[in-house]
Formats: sequence, C-alpha cells, structure tokens
Amino acid sequence: QVRLVESGGGLVQPGGSLTLSCSASGSIRIITTTGWYRQAPGKQRELVATVHLVGIKKYQDSVRGRFTASRDNAKKTLFLQMNSLKPEDTAVYYCNAVGLDNDSTDFNAWGQGTLVTVSS
Repeated sequence: QVRLVESGGGLVQPGGSLTLSCSASGSIRIITTTGWYRQAPGKQRELVATVHLVGIKKYQDSVRGRFTASRDNAKKTLFLQMNSLKPEDTAVYYCNAVGLDNDSTDFNAWGQGTLVTVSS
C-alpha cells in the first residue's frame, strides 16, 4: 500500500509564498508521474502541475510562472513552491503519485489534502 502525507499549507497574505511537501511511503518500486491538484470551495478539483519521472513538467495556465513543481526521487518527496499567491489560489491542495509497487502492480495514490488560504 502506498501512502502520501502532505504538509506546508496555511494562511498567507496576497503576494506571499508557501511551499507544500508530499512524502510517499510504502511498497513503491517506481513513481512515474506526480501531480498537484486543488479544489476551491464550491468548485471541482483541478490539475495544478505535473512532473514526470524524466523531468517533463506541465502547469495550469493560471499558475505558470508563479508555481514550481519538483520531486526528489531518492527521498520519494514532491514539492510545490508557490510564489506571488493570489486570493483565487485559495483551495485544498492534493498531491498525487502514479507508479508501480514492489509487486509490479499499478498504484494511484492521493494525499490527504492541505488547506492554503490566501487572504489579507
């Protein structure tokens, strides 16, 4: 079983920065794709950024240039550096990891979510 644990959310003023972390543990052979998603109140969950094992990154248009997603493969940890935060970035942020476990079975794991509130 693969488990993801997030940390780093909180309250920040507009224009401020936060870094989210997501640590993966369990029976993991390889993590191929990692992602960050968010869900604002009353809205559907949306993709924020993805990072593939080979380093390819994709970002939602509204965060490109402000957010940076990265991963430390050795430590099985994901990061989302968020700069120039705006009130519309307020949401619960979820990390996601897709890969193979030690039995070569596909997994698709989610973190528990961490709340980011951007407000003065």
